[in-house]
Amino acid sequence: MADPYQALGVAKGASEKEIKSAYRKLAKELHPDRNKDNPKATERFSDVTKAYDLLLDKDKRAQFDRGEIDADGNPAGYGFGGGQGGGYSRGAGGQQFDFGSGGSDFGDIFDGLFGGGGRSSSPFGSRQQSAPPPKGANVSYRLKVEFIAAATLQKQRITLEDGKTIDLSLPKGVEEGTQMRLGGKGRQGPGGNGDAIVTIHINGHPFYERDGDNVTLELPISLKEAVEGAKIKVPTVDGPVMLSIPAGSDSGKTLRLKNKGFHKKSGGRGDHLVTLMITLPESDAKLAEFVKDWDNDENPRAEMGV
Repeated sequence: MADPYQALGVAKGASEKEIKSAYRKLAKELHPDRNKDNPKATERFSDVTKAYDLLLDKDKRAQFDRGEIDADGNPAGYGFGGGQGGGYSRGAGGQQFDFGSGGSDFGDIFDGLFGGGGRSSSPFGSRQQSAPPPKGANVSYRLKVEFIAAATLQKQRITLEDGKTIDLSLPKGVEEGTQMRLGGKGRQGPGGNGDAIVTIHINGHPFYERDGDNVTLELPISLKEAVEGAKIKVPTVDGPVMLSIPAGSDSGKTLRLKNKGFHKKSGGRGDHLVTLMITLPESDAKLAEFVKDWDNDENPRAEMGV
């Protein structure tokens, strides 16, 4: 470790208050929870903490000032673990333990910085350990999405609390109540930003309905189209397509257009299910005359027992 005074950026004659103030500022700036992608900051945080540990201990600070120990607390003029006057020993894995007395307690520093923490123990005593600094609050949003946009996964623009906008990609399998978490888009806090939680609400549609991953549609057809069969244009969430109506189709007959439904979470898409609904004109003299003279004794309700 470098000179502890240099590490903290204080003069050699700095008071305890000045040392604490310098450490508080640096610890807040360099804390690992704020620098997860910056190993150099984490390394410097370790050096700053060791420097604070040494300088806040009056005996060790005096020993260092007299040149009796080095910046790591090891006896000056000896190889590590030389034994004379040493207050440290090295444990398994290279971890350093302080066997001396009067070691500093970081509890007051981290309590003030990050809201306190728990205390852990070891065979060599206990030391206050800081809890991770709290993140900012999450912010909840409710995003209304049109039926067709949800089925085809069209990007949705959302305006955040800070006024910024994001083009949101809907996930496969999106449904009513789906929640999306936008990491770091919440409110600020000492431990970083909270998240934005977006809950999806899918608006209804005038003639489409959803059945699992399928889209259903009741399609009006004329009596002539039902009797003779026809090729007609049918609306889907992807745009109109041509559909062949078999001759002699009844109302309630369902035809399937594959891969025209919602995107499945597992991949692929559901289908578009078209249920035929024969519609008759309100007034048609020729049709009325035809039915009047039509002799057909078939009972379409026979299966119902009536």
